[in-house]
Amino acid sequence: MATAPTTEANLISGADILVQSLVDHGVEVIFAYPGGASMPLHQALTRFKDKIRTILPRHEQGGGFAAQGYARTTGKPGVCMATSGPGATNLVTAIADAKLDSIPMIAITGQVPRSVIGSDAFQETPIVEVCRGITKHHYLVTDIADLPRIMKEAFHVATTGRPGPVLVDMPKDVQIEKTAVNWKDSMELPGYKVKERAKARKEQVKQVAAAISRAKRPIIYAGGGIIASGASDELRTLVEKTGIPITMTVMGLGAYPCNGPLSLDMLGMHGSVYYNYAVSECDLLIALGVRFDDRVTGKVEEFAKGAKIVHVDIDPSEINKNKEAHFPVVCDVKDFLHKLNDIVEAPEDISDWVAQTQKWKKEEPFKFDESYDGILQQHAIQALSDLTQDRKTIISVGVGQHQMWAAQFYKFQNPRSWMSSSGLGTMGFGLPAAMGAQVAHPDALVVDIDGDGSFQMNVQELATLFCEKLPVKVLLLNNQHLGMVVQWEDRFFAGNRAHTYLGPIDNIEASGKGDGGVTETPYPDFVSIAKGYGCGAAQIRKKADLVPALEEMINYDGPYVLDVLAPYQEHVLPMIPTGGTVRDLSKSELRRVLSRQRSHEGCAVATSGCPSGKLAAYLHDAVEDAPNCAWDSAAFWCVCAGEIFASARKADCNRVLVQTAHLPLA
Repeated sequence: MATAPTTEANLISGADILVQSLVDHGVEVIFAYPGGASMPLHQALTRFKDKIRTILPRHEQGGGFAAQGYARTTGKPGVCMATSGPGATNLVTAIADAKLDSIPMIAITGQVPRSVIGSDAFQETPIVEVCRGITKHHYLVTDIADLPRIMKEAFHVATTGRPGPVLVDMPKDVQIEKTAVNWKDSMELPGYKVKERAKARKEQVKQVAAAISRAKRPIIYAGGGIIASGASDELRTLVEKTGIPITMTVMGLGAYPCNGPLSLDMLGMHGSVYYNYAVSECDLLIALGVRFDDRVTGKVEEFAKGAKIVHVDIDPSEINKNKEAHFPVVCDVKDFLHKLNDIVEAPEDISDWVAQTQKWKKEEPFKFDESYDGILQQHAIQALSDLTQDRKTIISVGVGQHQMWAAQFYKFQNPRSWMSSSGLGTMGFGLPAAMGAQVAHPDALVVDIDGDGSFQMNVQELATLFCEKLPVKVLLLNNQHLGMVVQWEDRFFAGNRAHTYLGPIDNIEASGKGDGGVTETPYPDFVSIAKGYGCGAAQIRKKADLVPALEEMINYDGPYVLDVLAPYQEHVLPMIPTGGTVRDLSKSELRRVLSRQRSHEGCAVATSGCPSGKLAAYLHDAVEDAPNCAWDSAAFWCVCAGEIFASARKADCNRVLVQTAHLPLA
């Protein structure tokens, strides 16, 4: 058969081939920041503007996290693009984040021309080498003829098996070069056999069903693999058929309704007390789409020590990596659950076990000091949850205390309604991720719950929100500190403040000797910053203002920042220290007890949040719960009105954190 002659008319540039490939793979939006080595690609995007929306972030990292937000809330691959050198390296954190959280993403980078690669040319970095350990796969395009095949492979690898990021690095001269395209080139991935691992084997399903039928104290442990595989419906069916209590990882929130009757909420370092008790006592742990990471297990050899372990995951490298499985199953968790639900029967009698888990849940709920007359972070999140349960809402978070409180106090009911940088723990994730989610779901209420430290990492994306008409809301929990680091300073470094105050260095709080209250002059002025970007904004500090302010934020026609001033001496509880076990669990509510005066005789102590004239009893039962002080006695009294106190006998003590004794007010 004669082939059509090659003419200038049927030659296509590398840039157009790449963009056409994006179109052919269903890409609707790309987050892309231009530069010298990617200009031909951006020119090509203008020729496809009726098919692909190009969103200009204000930082490449913002574009990478926006691509993640799109992917996390749709299940489709997110696409981002940057130029060579610093543009490419600015994507690195977002790529690593996607790798650890198993997010499908295509990262495209421009590269210097082939002729100068390796010569330290202007804005040259070997980005493939830089990203080799943080991508699922990567390509340097050196032959334009390979490009259609490479793009097919990139999308296939990113979205199949365990999802992840794929990097395509494209020299500028390849972008400009033209060729006649063979769109039918087949993929060449001889070592990539995902289809062979996708289906569950019948004998393994039968073994797990039998183990469930024999169990007396079973627990389901569900993770991000449930979300990635679209297996939430199958998971809910399993819980309904078996009556087994369920707990979820941070990545798995929404896979099962948090208010479901058998939900034990989140597990891990800051997971529920009742989950920690349940896992320590269970005899069968059914782990679905999880990786037994250290923030979940603590001391791994003690985690579910007396239980048989079922571990189902699509990635064979995760099986037995951290925790040995008695029933290892390598397959797609959706297929496994579909087959398991066909044959599984409820355990013979676990009613006493279920009753025990519910008793623990009733006795040890997530809680906070509701008597505090200001706004606690937990209170703000709970109020937002209450106001938004009846509408389509997507929540993103930064990283820090607010992230864990959001996981504890926001009641997630559906998959892909929650976004958190969980494996890498990247500050600055929340705002751009919300941006990507809003692009994907223009009809949804998208809220970034953020802390002032994390928010400032990518605050410039407020400009993108305004310019692209993306009505993302920001619930900014502003405590003027790096709150989670402060918590660790209090617990493990004797309360020594080591650069965790975010205000001016001449403020007394910078030395750790302030009174810990909500500042009268917070820094920076987030309201002015937000308004400078064209966004709506307001600041509040009074409890009575919280709900009206949230309602104004929710109903505002456009992006909005609600700056909520909050104290910084709250701790995220419960907490199991790194490498600890349930025996090391800290669960009692910490009160903000601050020194008001100091002398050589000791420290005068007053409390925050107690009714005037009332006597509160406090018990200090472990030195580590009051790390700033050396104590002669374990017990002391304080009076909110300042009438009487018992002091620690250390002259340089300036702040004390103590556990509430839960005694009645006198």
